[in-house]
Amino acid sequence: MASRVADDRDDGRDETPNERADRNWNEILQELRVAQTGTQILGAFLLAVAFQPRFTELDEYQRSLYLVLVALAGVAASLGLAPVSLHRAYFGRGEKVRIVRIASRLLAADLVVLALLAAGVTSLIFDFILGRTAGFAALGAGAVVVVGLWVVLPRLGIRRRAGRPRHESATPAR
Repeated sequence: MASRVADDRDDGRDETPNERADRNWNEILQELRVAQTGTQILGAFLLAVAFQPRFTELDEYQRSLYLVLVALAGVAASLGLAPVSLHRAYFGRGEKVRIVRIASRLLAADLVVLALLAAGVTSLIFDFILGRTAGFAALGAGAVVVVGLWVVLPRLGIRRRAGRPRHESATPAR
């Protein structure tokens, strides 16, 4: 996950700690751009839903879920912007390694919130269209997908590369 971006382990690159921090910061920024796009899409969807004629048809549970999701979208946006604010506050103070470590944790938290948000939005849509059971099933399916992509898939990749020299693991599978 994102916390590995700020890893200080020697990865065989010939770079100073400052160069590594700069590279890691740039990688975090790229990841934040992707995450922020997801946040914007889900947030915009949630804002647009409130102005649709059928919004009044939501029952109490659906309205509560909707408000929780709007709050999660706000938290995700804040978490996604926090590393930039942190960088601005500490810019030029020789704290890049520290900034990268904190930003990496913020990014990891943002990804967790985004996963909850995506699963929740899917659940809300299924709940509204197909019913409560379908909404809970969609929520469960979303959780399975997240665990599969974030936990199982990376571990399978790590096991597959075990025992190979580092440079071989970077070559694409055929």
